[in-house]
Amino acid sequence: MSKFDVAVIGSGPGGYVAAIRCAQLGLKTAIIEKYSTLGGTCLNVGCIPSKALLDSSHHYHDAVAHFEEHGIEISGDVKVNLEQMMSRKEKVVNQTCDGVKFLMDKNKIEVFQGVGSFKDTTHINIEDSEGKTQTIEAAKTIIATGSKPSSLPFIDLDKERIITSTEALKLKEIPKHLIVIGGGVIGLELGQVYKRLGADVTVVEYMDRIIPTMDSACSKELTKILKKQKVKIATSHKVSAVTRDGDKITVKATDKKDKEVSFEGDYVLVSVGRKAYTDGLNLDAVKIIADDRGRVEVNEHLQTNVENIYAIGDVVKGAMLAHKAEEEGVFVAETIAGQKPHINYNLIPGVVYTWPEVAAVGKTEEELKEEGIKYKSGQFPMRALGRSRASGDIDGMVKILADETTDEVLGVHMVGARVADLIAEAVTAMEFRASAEDIARMSHAHPTYAEAVKEAALAATEDRPLHI
Repeated sequence: MSKFDVAVIGSGPGGYVAAIRCAQLGLKTAIIEKYSTLGGTCLNVGCIPSKALLDSSHHYHDAVAHFEEHGIEISGDVKVNLEQMMSRKEKVVNQTCDGVKFLMDKNKIEVFQGVGSFKDTTHINIEDSEGKTQTIEAAKTIIATGSKPSSLPFIDLDKERIITSTEALKLKEIPKHLIVIGGGVIGLELGQVYKRLGADVTVVEYMDRIIPTMDSACSKELTKILKKQKVKIATSHKVSAVTRDGDKITVKATDKKDKEVSFEGDYVLVSVGRKAYTDGLNLDAVKIIADDRGRVEVNEHLQTNVENIYAIGDVVKGAMLAHKAEEEGVFVAETIAGQKPHINYNLIPGVVYTWPEVAAVGKTEEELKEEGIKYKSGQFPMRALGRSRASGDIDGMVKILADETTDEVLGVHMVGARVADLIAEAVTAMEFRASAEDIARMSHAHPTYAEAVKEAALAATEDRPLHI
């Protein structure tokens, strides 16, 4: 029987990063993955393939909508080759997954393919795709089995026309009318992919605004932009039924006036969130406690009620984000090695990869009001930047919230070109407890999108932006 210091169950961003950090710290490490490729949801059917399709569809949209104004003329029709687009996406996925396998080999991490289930607290059975079982021994185990798409109890997901994000990433045709149930990150990103490619898109959201967990200024800005892009948005709509008749899908909902309305399309994307995935782990064998939503319960050290078993990522409470899982993976590895790491969960950024992008870190204005914290707010529009006008990306804004007394930055919220990358500046500043004036007095290269951060900081400091 093979013996290890640490076994990691699940090879997504949380799991494989945890395994690498364990190996770096001198621990003999194994990783167990039920699928034939490493990388988990993120690399195979999540972050990476969706970004590949977002980029490809963005190129197509630019070619048909913006090239002419740049003086670029294309003779003949610009056409979508969906098969080639999907093929490129698969190539990106394969390269990325192969990269994880390389990292496992480089760090001398033993990879087991199969379903890992607890035999007891220090032994894990691994059943491969042919039904053969082997057992390994591990002094410590990290559960990193991630999440799966959620649904609504009355929806029958046929995975053909009533689909989740997994199927939306590999459609064989462009929908005529895609109805998206759920106005969160996943639904908006994939909705925009198919809108760019020629589909009509309707987003049906239960809450009174899209991206409801983000600052309302971001919701308002993105709503305005998506409507300009001809995406239909129906907020405050509670879906009550989804039915299929051949190629026609009907979605019934009640609006805020309690009136029943219907939407008809040829595809429905159900994107109402994700749920923790623990199937096959045999948690009962080790008496690990899960909460009422199926998430593994952990303490501040990400330790379960069984002291040598830890859990990280989507399978525990908190934001379901790949980078949050990675931070937790490093945290647990270093904890096992006797170090004293920390994670500031308030500084885990959130990003929506629509175009323009949305990014945020720290407290929203709504949260500050609810908590009774007195604050100042500074906002600056992207359209006032020379860089934005040069690229044609004039939609969006940066908003900075700072403590009214100390000027410490409490939250940063952005909509605009490349704000997924810009948010790192805000995270860095807030990690070092910068004031709005600290950011305002730092030199930002001109012309860049980042100048909006400086200007918003100036606005938050003493309402003194320079370029508006």
